[in-house]
Amino acid sequence: MRITDLGKSFGPVPALNGVSLSVRSGQLTGLVGSDGAGKTTLIRIVAGLLPADRGEVAFPSGSAGGRPPIGYLSQGFSLYGDLTIEENMRFFSELHGLRRYEKRSTELLELVGLAPFRRRRAGRLSGGMKKKLALACALVHRPELLLLDEPTTGVDPLSRREFWGILARLQQDGFAVLLSTPYFDEAERCTEVVLMHAGEVLHRGTPEAVMGSLEGVMLEVVCNPVRGARTALTSERGIDEIQLYGDRLHVLSRSVEIGELRETIQRCMNAAGVELIAMQEVSPGIENVFISRMKEAG
Repeated sequence: MRITDLGKSFGPVPALNGVSLSVRSGQLTGLVGSDGAGKTTLIRIVAGLLPADRGEVAFPSGSAGGRPPIGYLSQGFSLYGDLTIEENMRFFSELHGLRRYEKRSTELLELVGLAPFRRRRAGRLSGGMKKKLALACALVHRPELLLLDEPTTGVDPLSRREFWGILARLQQDGFAVLLSTPYFDEAERCTEVVLMHAGEVLHRGTPEAVMGSLEGVMLEVVCNPVRGARTALTSERGIDEIQLYGDRLHVLSRSVEIGELRETIQRCMNAAGVELIAMQEVSPGIENVFISRMKEAG
């Protein structure tokens, strides 16, 4: 699937502006960004639920009706709470015109770890189990493209880890997956990362390429008070960017060596009366790149 120059507005508010990307079989493409970035709008357009104002969503030739079978998992729980797991699977199988679905249903429930609970009502499931059931229902008709809109939002850490284990197996089986996530640690698990903000693509590439795109050296500085330290460093020569993470700062320089950057930070901390607890060199992560690109975009 290839998306080219996609645009969409809701009244005067642009939701997407010139978005281009591609998703191939066996590839897991992650849309990463905060609320309002345009991730859900993009996924809904690909799913055929929203029309685009401009641009193109092109699928491989040979797809029935120009669009391959698509599995779609929305942010909210959209299954039937008064039906059991098994009954939900039967309903969606029949909705897709599948007559012999028992074997496929059993395979999918075993894949997502819900086979022992197949007679439990969906409304009584935990958040993580609901997401797994929704994924199983989205896979019942063997889609070629899987669209997942923030599939792990609101679930516990263990369920998140289990869900990503399932996605890894689907990727190995050759599924093309396009998902959105607000979690930067999840982005590192993707084949390709697409950083989005205010309806535009800030940067895209493999996780390694994205993290390696931030030039310069970076020091992580643990200090107290941290906001006082940021104020003291803001106007210093050789310091190009300061990012705040709780009780620490990530300080980036594109113009000086690591030794000079250490000395500058130490001198500023002493002059401002800030306690310097620890300082170490770190490699930029996807979140660092996202914040930096967002600042550049204004």
